[in-house]
Amino acid sequence: MADPVATQTALRIAPLKPGSGFGAEIIGLDIAQANDATLDAVVDAFNRHGALLMRGQKLDPAGLMRFIHRVGTPEGHTIQDFTLSGFPEIYVLSNRVENGRPIGAHNDGVGWHTDYSYKEEPVMSTMLYAVEVPEEGSDTLLADGVAAYNALPPERRAALEKLRLHHSYRHFMETREHQRRTLTPEQIRDNPDVIHPLIRVHPTDGRRALWPSTGTVTEILGQDDPTDLSLLDELVAFMTGEEFVYRHKWQVGDLLMWDNRCTLHTGTLFDDKKYIRTMHRLWVKGDRPY
Repeated sequence: MADPVATQTALRIAPLKPGSGFGAEIIGLDIAQANDATLDAVVDAFNRHGALLMRGQKLDPAGLMRFIHRVGTPEGHTIQDFTLSGFPEIYVLSNRVENGRPIGAHNDGVGWHTDYSYKEEPVMSTMLYAVEVPEEGSDTLLADGVAAYNALPPERRAALEKLRLHHSYRHFMETREHQRRTLTPEQIRDNPDVIHPLIRVHPTDGRRALWPSTGTVTEILGQDDPTDLSLLDELVAFMTGEEFVYRHKWQVGDLLMWDNRCTLHTGTLFDDKKYIRTMHRLWVKGDRPY
């Protein structure tokens, strides 16, 4: 891992959300031309800032895979319908239709969540690369779980530390608003329910974050009525307040990556009759939350 001091001097970094300490934009870096030491400095900056933006990139699929291998081990996708030919770790998000068939998943990721929260080891990072961008709409919003946790009174933090969340992929897929589907027996077998903490500790430096999610949670364990999800709704509403949220307005060539260990995110809708949106999504393997 790159030395933190060297990271700050080697990269031109600007805040994503000025005044908040959340997120960073690395300015003037061409990922395709960067050497391994520079890419390691980028990874170090990512681990410390929660989200990272690099604009103006020109990356083919092989270039995306080269970069993600510096971040960590690529994670595969539960649904294989829209993975890129020859690159199974790259998932296409798009409303474009070619030869009568969609080339990607449309309106995927709408609703505040963290990716793969229904897995024993949720993905550490999500990376989106913008190929086609609407002139309006389709923004991506990121919520800072560390700032939200720190804004809570100490006694509230202590109470929340005792709670665990029951996540279910089957519940998520069979009740979601967009891309709803009934799972096959094999998908159910391969994605058993899991229990994760509501407050998550970041392995890089021990910072704590609120770590709720919507869609996958069926119970809050540790409260009198585990099936009462009103506390979850309250915490998501708090964490996604304007003071904790960065709104990203996409440009072609943007590479935006965020840390699923300490954030929530959501996509937003756009006029899909008027505009085309195509993104390449990649995931990095994570570890068991604690």
